[in-house]
Amino acid sequence: MRIKTPLVAVDGIVMLYDREENFNGIVLIERKNSPYGMALPGGFVDIGESCENALVREMKEEISLDVEIIRLLGVYSDPKRDPRFHTVSAVYICKAYGEPKAADDAKKCFVYLPDEIPMEKLVFDHAQIIKDFMEAINTIKLK
Repeated sequence: MRIKTPLVAVDGIVMLYDREENFNGIVLIERKNSPYGMALPGGFVDIGESCENALVREMKEEISLDVEIIRLLGVYSDPKRDPRFHTVSAVYICKAYGEPKAADDAKKCFVYLPDEIPMEKLVFDHAQIIKDFMEAINTIKLK
């Protein structure tokens, strides 16, 4: 008997800083594949891979940045969050330096200050994730 479970994914809220530690914004991507729209960078966890290693790999593959994981924001598991199939995503808050460059499943990269993110263009449940992040930054200590 084969057990069916949701797919496991990771998403990164990548806070981009310059060399002087000035916050430049959060990295978003325009998706190459359906569902089309803007999203947090992310992807699926490979068999034998931890969520944390998958996050670091996916950020390098999609936005060409090395990230430092600050903390887990949360786990998002609504069966309807991804129109393609049931996906559970671990969402991490990260820090990075440099210039994001779109690659892999990302068509373009954008950097937005949190209050300037075009929430209506976000796919999946990423608008809710960013709202949760905005609430969390008022209550958690980030590096």
